[in-house]
Amino acid sequence: MNWQGVFPALTTKFTADDELDLAAFTANLDAQLDAGVDGIILGGSLGEASTLSNEEKDTLVKTTVEYVAGRVPVVLNIAEGATREAVRIAESATQLGVSGLMLLPPMRYNADKREVFTYFKAIATATDLPIMLYNNPIDYKIEVTLDLFEDLVDLPTIQAVKESTRDVSNVTRLRNRFGDRIKILCGVDTLAMEELVMGADGWVAGLVCAFPRETVAIYRLVKAGRYDEARAIYRWFLPLLELDIHPKLVQYIKLAETAAGIGTEHVRAPRLPLIGAERDRVLDIINSGLANRPALPQLEGTLEAA
Repeated sequence: MNWQGVFPALTTKFTADDELDLAAFTANLDAQLDAGVDGIILGGSLGEASTLSNEEKDTLVKTTVEYVAGRVPVVLNIAEGATREAVRIAESATQLGVSGLMLLPPMRYNADKREVFTYFKAIATATDLPIMLYNNPIDYKIEVTLDLFEDLVDLPTIQAVKESTRDVSNVTRLRNRFGDRIKILCGVDTLAMEELVMGADGWVAGLVCAFPRETVAIYRLVKAGRYDEARAIYRWFLPLLELDIHPKLVQYIKLAETAAGIGTEHVRAPRLPLIGAERDRVLDIINSGLANRPALPQLEGTLEAA
């Protein structure tokens, strides 16, 4: 597993009748693969995983693994309240054909350090799949601290972190303490270029769902040291990236996907589609971005391999 590059946290597409829309899902997946993303993440909060049945999750995973056909790794997110259910999913993930796991701390319970360590260890020792921990104390109230990482680095399946503390300096803290032992992927769209410049290995992205080529371009340009070109795209992108740090990020990003021609607005209750002034405001941001979409530089040669 190569924890580097752009990993879209894909949205789940629904029909107007609240069924999985696999045709719309694979159309968006095509756009991601065509843009050159480096992996796919399923079952995150952006994917409305908490509203999906186990059967629906399995269908999405099997569909994605079959469709991707080994071109990029497919990563399954685990966000559970019970350790035994998280272990069950980890144990069954290999049979589903995924390449790795993204793992949140225990859900709906503010576990202490000993409990979080025991939870992570139970899952990490139940599978041979590589694991990326999701460190998002802002939204999920549990921080994977440096000391906790220190206790976890002896577990070989724990290999990476989705860094979402909102503290750019944490990239440097992780590097200073663990070197390259823990791969670092930025998990906050509005901090992505900053963290990549400071040495993050990748970007778990949200607005990539609507703007895959621009996201991949920023990543590859930064890694090639072409900072001025990356910065110009990033400045254009920022008003759109800010849609990722709102409680309604699912509705906002699905609206952006729809406007970009690679998605639908359908969400699953309790989420509801945007209406009225809120929808108009968000659509103005999206349409302004589309109207001023920058020409992308050539991504060939050494940049293609970055």
